[in-house]
Amino acid sequence: MSVLAANSHLLCREFHQKDPQLSNGNCSISINGLGFSSAFSKDNRNREKKRPKRGVKAEAFWQEVSRPTSVEMEAVTGPDHFDQILLEAQELCQPVIIDWMAAWCRKCIYLKPKLEKLAAEYHPKIKFYFVDVNKVSQALVKRGNISKMPTIQLWKDGEMRAEVIGGHKAWLVIDEVREMIQKSL
Repeated sequence: MSVLAANSHLLCREFHQKDPQLSNGNCSISINGLGFSSAFSKDNRNREKKRPKRGVKAEAFWQEVSRPTSVEMEAVTGPDHFDQILLEAQELCQPVIIDWMAAWCRKCIYLKPKLEKLAAEYHPKIKFYFVDVNKVSQALVKRGNISKMPTIQLWKDGEMRAEVIGGHKAWLVIDEVREMIQKSL
């Protein structure tokens, strides 16, 4: 992780001079969600004026890191599982995103991790699933009305409401999927 910021020991030195409560040698600063923590011993505090880098430990940390950066999509194993997913989503009044793909499709494979990152943005409001068309019955593929892959569909109230056919660049597909989700919320 790289952080562009002023030297944290200089920031802490200013706070030590302005706030007598911080005279114990520890300093924590938070600027726009980015935190800095610095600690140095009292013995080195006087020498710090001569050598500011000696005896100083600084570390950066992010606040609110509890959100996932990627959510793994669950595989749909068959028509019964698909019906169960739609029923649960209907009970919760939530839309569901289904990625219809194939293991041999390069664009599908390239798109899947990007969809998993998008799933993290909407977690837990929307669940993302994928269907490998070669591992399920053709009746399920026909039910989804799939003609090209990858096809990303938004299902709501047990019906398919919108779709994006992703034969072009992945970042454009993700933008279109994000737009499709925003319209449904």
